[in-house]
Amino acid sequence: MALVVQKYGGSSVGDAEKIKHVARRIIDTQNAGNQVCVVVSAMGDTTDELLDLANQVSTNPEGRELDMLLTAGERISMALLSMAINDLGAKSLSFTGSQAGIITDEVHGNARIAEVTPDRVAEALDGGNIAIVAGFQGFNRDSKDITTLGRGGSDTTAVALAAALNADVCEIYSDVDGVYTADPRVVPTAQKLDVIDVESMLELAAAGAKILHIRAVEFARRHKVDLRVRSTFSNDPGTIVLSDEDGVNQMEESVVSGVATDKSQAKITVIGIPDIPGKAAAVFTTVAEAGANIDMIVQNTPTGSDVTDAVSDITFTLPKGDLKKVLDALAQNRGVLSYRELESDEQIGKLSVVGAGMRTHSGVSAILFRALAEAGINVEMISTSEIRISVITSLDQVDDAARAVHKAFDLDGDNEAIVYAGTGR
Repeated sequence: MALVVQKYGGSSVGDAEKIKHVARRIIDTQNAGNQVCVVVSAMGDTTDELLDLANQVSTNPEGRELDMLLTAGERISMALLSMAINDLGAKSLSFTGSQAGIITDEVHGNARIAEVTPDRVAEALDGGNIAIVAGFQGFNRDSKDITTLGRGGSDTTAVALAAALNADVCEIYSDVDGVYTADPRVVPTAQKLDVIDVESMLELAAAGAKILHIRAVEFARRHKVDLRVRSTFSNDPGTIVLSDEDGVNQMEESVVSGVATDKSQAKITVIGIPDIPGKAAAVFTTVAEAGANIDMIVQNTPTGSDVTDAVSDITFTLPKGDLKKVLDALAQNRGVLSYRELESDEQIGKLSVVGAGMRTHSGVSAILFRALAEAGINVEMISTSEIRISVITSLDQVDDAARAVHKAFDLDGDNEAIVYAGTGR
């Protein structure tokens, strides 16, 4: 008997009919001879609606109470799904994150999983029940408070439970048939991948691909959990994300596995900062103390008549939501940093090409930049890793850039990809 962990996103359980559809799929999985543990997200746009309510009653909702509010969304969907399963004649028990043994640090809004002790879930499974677990949430032993794992936290819950239960596979269900060579909403001719290695999937997630949350992929890599990405609305076998090195080594490595876009970033340029040791460190210490994560960094060649008055510019990208607080922090520390001025731009987009085969194939950069040039796309920043090249361009050009690059690497398929519900989660 195999143990299968399944995760269903908000679009999969968006209303009563979809919940009943998911219940039937889960029962079919159990009837095939499997033990089934299910992690579920809040229904549809519930989380956003709860956030809107919080902001209507408070100008600055306190983190503890916000977590108490937001976890209600997953508790609603887990209970409804369990009811639907029981109504169809199977046995089901639902559990909150704390009841399922998801132990986290004490950070509200973006907690990290410290430990998973799924004793009650294991007992339910051994008793022939389907276990339904509320995603996105956990419990801190020191504060005795409920916590949330941040956006995409239900993916992380599912992978963490799969690792703790020693599951045979962790299936992530959404509204597309698997991992595609690009977002099918941006590139309609994107092709579904049958298999992808976890390193490439991690780079795609980091580059903005929304099909899997980056923390879930990191967890899968660390704990060697194989993932299967599937659609709730079809019987397509989906995409396998291989975490095992032996399996990965047997794959035929694609030069480019996929193209990802990210429209959630902004850019800051610190102009005229003294080109002396310690100034760059001071800039990024200020950014870190403001609580922002930096993605790409570029520093230009110093200018000036001699070494004593040489200055340079440092440009970096960060999430748009962190832009204001970082600009404020840099402005408050202007006397220490000694820069001339600050510039910021929210109208940027990031395009990334990812592929394990880039390690051993030459010419990837030439194809990428030729395609961008022929499409009239101006590149503002460049960043690379062993299996990824990312560029920053203007926000209004990034979709055109994705389509041009996807075609240049011969990733276009003959048919348009199917998106069943429209959100990608």
